[in-house]
Amino acid sequence: FTSAQKSIVYDFLLSLTTAPSAATPSVVQWWGTIDQLYLPSAAASGTRVLLDARAEASDEAYSLGKSLTLAQIEQLAARAGAKKGGIALVFTDQDVAVEGFCSSRCGKHGSAAPGAEAGSTYIWVGNAVKQCPGQCAWPFAQPLYGPQGAPLVAPNGDAGIDGLVMVLAAMMAGTVTNPYRDGFYQGEKDAPLEAATA
Repeated sequence: FTSAQKSIVYDFLLSLTTAPSAATPSVVQWWGTIDQLYLPSAAASGTRVLLDARAEASDEAYSLGKSLTLAQIEQLAARAGAKKGGIALVFTDQDVAVEGFCSSRCGKHGSAAPGAEAGSTYIWVGNAVKQCPGQCAWPFAQPLYGPQGAPLVAPNGDAGIDGLVMVLAAMMAGTVTNPYRDGFYQGEKDAPLEAATA
């Protein structure tokens, strides 16, 4: 990731913690909806998302290769050493293939069983700009199927990163509302429709 791409992701994360602004719609307003609908006790107590990016690390040498399994994604997340109650974020670059990426997922959140060691909760999202922009960077890229209208202009001018941020937002909502696959979801437990999708 370039420093500009990292800045876009970091700005999004910071926008979850800022005070509401007059500009609408805003990320804070969207997250407030998640709080009100799915986390009413957090909203009532004033609990907020806190960002601590001091543990940021890059694996520019591709220590596990450029074709990763989901188990390897979990290994990368464990390296982050997230504090108790924290979420390790793993982002893969546009040239890294991940098991199921593009064919069945654009990102994933997961965790060990409740009460497991700190850092067991994670989110992984890939940059889809080369591999499947029409699936994982839509609506900022032309879809393979469905209506073929012009894609929306990517807000930051980078369809891959703007798509990554969009998927990250959905994964964050899923992580806080259904971290152990026993929280909020609709439908079948094996194929849950989580907060952002619902």
